[in-house]
Amino acid sequence: MVEYDFLVIGGGSAGYAAASYAAQQGLNVAVVEGARKVGGLCILRGCMPSKTLLATAASASAVRGAARFGVQSTFGGVDGAVMQARKRLLIDDFQSYREGQLSAGRFEFLRGKARFLDPYTLALDGPHGQQRLRAKTFLISTGSRISTPPITGLEETGYLDSDAMLESEHIPRSVTVLGGGAIALEAASFYAGVGSTVTLLQRSKRVLKELDPDVSEAVAEGLRRQGVRVETGVEIHKVETAHGGKVVRFVRNGAVTEVVSEEILCALGRVPATGALELESAGVALHGLRISVKATQQTSQPHIFAAGDVCGPLDVVHLAIQQGEVAARNACQIVRATALAPAEMDYRTKLFAVFSEPAVAAVGLSLAEAAAEGLPVLTATYPFNDHGKSMVEGHTDGFVKLMVHAETRRILGGSVVGPQAAEIIHEIVVAMFFNATAGDLARVPHYHPTLSEIWTYPAEELS
Repeated sequence: MVEYDFLVIGGGSAGYAAASYAAQQGLNVAVVEGARKVGGLCILRGCMPSKTLLATAASASAVRGAARFGVQSTFGGVDGAVMQARKRLLIDDFQSYREGQLSAGRFEFLRGKARFLDPYTLALDGPHGQQRLRAKTFLISTGSRISTPPITGLEETGYLDSDAMLESEHIPRSVTVLGGGAIALEAASFYAGVGSTVTLLQRSKRVLKELDPDVSEAVAEGLRRQGVRVETGVEIHKVETAHGGKVVRFVRNGAVTEVVSEEILCALGRVPATGALELESAGVALHGLRISVKATQQTSQPHIFAAGDVCGPLDVVHLAIQQGEVAARNACQIVRATALAPAEMDYRTKLFAVFSEPAVAAVGLSLAEAAAEGLPVLTATYPFNDHGKSMVEGHTDGFVKLMVHAETRRILGGSVVGPQAAEIIHEIVVAMFFNATAGDLARVPHYHPTLSEIWTYPAEELS
């Protein structure tokens, strides 16, 4: 039986980052990957393919809206085959690069399905049969899988999930998107951008319900101005084939309404991919569907760590990588029996972005989180429709918002709805990382005209 210092289950972003760190520190490391293709959700079915398709949608939108800039153009539609060929070329390149990293020899790379036999032993069902692996420490980083709640008639009528959408060459005339989270909003923006008629149905009262209400509402209003029909606070009643298309019947404010479209996209969330691991054999506790972890990324078994979508709190790559590295540092200390204080995650600058149209990004605390912590706060906003650079570029939806501690004026959070949101939010990330105040930010020189200089207005108001 082979024994390792650190055994990583899952070769995605978190797993690779953790294995690389532990191997650099001299630990005997192995990575186990059970998927046919390696790379993890981000490379294969998430961040990179979705942003590739959104780039097509942005180009299509630019052509369709060129007349207002005085550009004569005719939109002839999107060639789905060419779009997908470009995406596959890029994703194959990203995937092969990650496979090369995993196979480079810095640690052992094993293929097969893993499951726990006890807290220190895995059974690996691989191409050469079953073998047993033991380790002093483990990292679980198996990601997430699509979750489709039961909706009457959905399976019989047929639908796309996010995986299928990312592979489809067909551009439907109309689409009904079920959901109001990041995947749903990006899908709605993609289809609207390439010319489909889009309806978005969200169960809660707001899209992106975890964000501040004014941020969520600005995103919804921006989508509506892009031509997306956004319906919130709805309950899906049933799905069926009728009227020459796929019909979603839903209840809103007590009234039954229906929408007919060529296609349905179900984007109602993902759940941790832990079902095959037999975590009960390892004594690893769950909180709901997620693996319960401490700030050290340790599970209920101190020598077993978790990182990424399996434990949350946000299913985003940069946090998964940080969690993996924290886990690896602490695994090194366990293996070497050091007395150093364990490393812990710092979520002070937790960052979230959605590449919808309009885009949205947020860092730090929300208003609800600040209230829960009893923090006195002040906020200030500034709209893009009064900002020179966004006005000349024709992107005037949304605003920026800055939140500070009412007494110290230290920046506690920031939000953007509007152009290049995921890019310009990083100015606030850097400011928060260095514990800057609003006054500090207001004194930083900003080139004119730029999108980033919009931050100076709320910073000056709060300084």
